[in-house]
Amino acid sequence: MRNGASDLPRPPGHGDPRPRERPLVTLPEEDLRWLDHATLLGRRGWGRVHPNPMVGCVLVRDGRVLAEGWHREFGGPHAELGALERSIEDPAGATAYVSLEPCRHQGKTPACTDALIHAGIGRVVYSVADPNKQAAGGGAALRAVRTAVSGPVWPASVGRRENPVFFHRQASGRPFVAAKLALSLDGRIAEAPGLRTTVTGPEALREAHRLRAGFEAVMIGSVTARVDDPRLTVREGGVTPRVPPTRIVLDTKASLSEAGAIFRETEGRVIVFVGESADRAKVARLEKAGAEVRQVRQGPHGLDLSAVLDAASARGIHSILCEGGGRLTGSFLAAGLVDRLYLFQSPRVLGSGGVPAFPGPLAEGFWTEWRAAFDPERLGEDVLTVYEREG
Repeated sequence: MRNGASDLPRPPGHGDPRPRERPLVTLPEEDLRWLDHATLLGRRGWGRVHPNPMVGCVLVRDGRVLAEGWHREFGGPHAELGALERSIEDPAGATAYVSLEPCRHQGKTPACTDALIHAGIGRVVYSVADPNKQAAGGGAALRAVRTAVSGPVWPASVGRRENPVFFHRQASGRPFVAAKLALSLDGRIAEAPGLRTTVTGPEALREAHRLRAGFEAVMIGSVTARVDDPRLTVREGGVTPRVPPTRIVLDTKASLSEAGAIFRETEGRVIVFVGESADRAKVARLEKAGAEVRQVRQGPHGLDLSAVLDAASARGIHSILCEGGGRLTGSFLAAGLVDRLYLFQSPRVLGSGGVPAFPGPLAEGFWTEWRAAFDPERLGEDVLTVYEREG
C-alpha cells in the first residue's frame, strides 16, 4: 500500500471521503489519509450491516499496512476485530485508524476497546465519537490504560454524513427518510402525466438499486405504482441486501391493482397504507394479494405522513427510501420529514409538458436549508448529487 491507496477495488459511495469541516484536533496529513482510507473501507458494509453503522479500520506500523478490516455483516466481527484477526504480524505497538470511536459495549461481538487493549495497540486514531450511549466511551477507556488516543478528529456532522441512519436513530424516534428522484436538466421526472419515462441511464439505475440495499424500506405512492408498475426490489448495483427492503405503497383509497408487479415478487414484504375511509372490500382484495394493509389517519390532502412514519416505526422500520415521484416527495419535503435527498440529474430536456420534480409550493427560502453532502458523482451521462439539511 502507498499513500493510503489500497489494492482492494474502490467501494461504491460518493467519492472523496475527506470531510470539508475543520478537524477538531491537529494531525499530520498522513494520519488524515489513513482515516480517509478507513472510511472507504467502512463503506463496503452498505446493505449488510444496518442497523449497525458502517465502520472501517486499518492497522499501520511505520507506514506499512498490517491489516485492513471493516464491519462486513450485522452480528459479525466489527472492523477492529476483523483487522486484528487478519494482521500479518503481531500488531502490538501499531496504530489503529478507525472511522468511528471503538465501541465499549459487549453485545453480539466483544467490545472493540478490549480487543485493542489486549492486542497491545500503541495508538488509536478515530474519526468521530460514537453517538450510541451504550457503546460510547471507547476513547476514554483506551486513555485510561495509557493507550495514546487521537479523537474524535472530526465533528459529529461527519459521522451523520457517513452513517446517517445510525446517527438519526440515536436522536429521533421516527424513521430516517431519504427521497430519491431522477430528473431531467429542466427539472422534470416524466414526459407527460401518466407516461412512464426512463430519465436516466444504466449507471444511475445501478446506483439507485445499490441505494435500496441500504434501507429497510422503499416507499412509493399509488400514482407511481400505477404508472411505473415497479417491483421495488434490489436487482443490480453489486450489493445483495442482508434483509430485502420492505416495499411500501401509500394508497389512500386502496385502489392498487392486485395484478401489479409488486405482488408478483416475493422478495421483501409489502405494506400498503390506506386511509381510514378505504373500502373494506378493496382492503380485503389487497390482503388476499399478499399485502399487509394498515389504516392511518387522513389529512386534508391524503394520508397523514407523520402517522405513516409512526406506523412504519411500530413495524420495525427505521429507514425509508422514498421513490414516490414528485407529489409524494414534495409532500414529505413540505412537512419537514425528509432528511436526505438523492437527485439523479440527466442531460435530457423533457420540456414544458413534462411532470415537474417538485410540483407543490414550498416555503420561501426552503432550499437554503439544504447543502450538498458530497461532491457530485458522475454516473455515465448523469450526475448524482446528495443533499442534506443544514445543522
